[in-house]
Amino acid sequence: MRHVELDALIPAEQAETVLHAVRRWEKYPDLAPHVNATTVHASYPDPKASSSWELHFRSGLLRWTEDDTVLPESGEIRFEQSDGDFDSFSGTWSVQQDGTDVSVRFDADFDFGIPSLEGILDPIAERVIKETVAWALTGLYPAVRIQGGIALTEPAAVGAQ
Repeated sequence: MRHVELDALIPAEQAETVLHAVRRWEKYPDLAPHVNATTVHASYPDPKASSSWELHFRSGLLRWTEDDTVLPESGEIRFEQSDGDFDSFSGTWSVQQDGTDVSVRFDADFDFGIPSLEGILDPIAERVIKETVAWALTGLYPAVRIQGGIALTEPAAVGAQ
């Protein structure tokens, strides 16, 4: 199982506003070049929220459908794959007020279920997922500060992943 995490700080925002901006999955193809398409089947406040994703991955597409749970009272969005290319994929967005700023943490765990290829596939998938989150946050909030010095791949180079 591979773990992906990303921390960011969005200056001068409100946590509730950021939480609801982050959960707008239908905007991600315009925000993040790795995202080929998203389909929102049902969204908050529907308790059975779900979305389908297609990310550019290597020379093809990585696809999955996830169940999404938005918990505004705790500042979380939880997701878990219900169908798709991963053997398992789940995680959490955590959005918390930090003084006048908002801290955002993305955590996910995934497994393709192919031990012989994990050394090849896992690092690429981790980078693509992390970059997708960073691109989305940067597109939503240009003043965001992504922690950990992630370098975003230029959009023209995405198809070659």
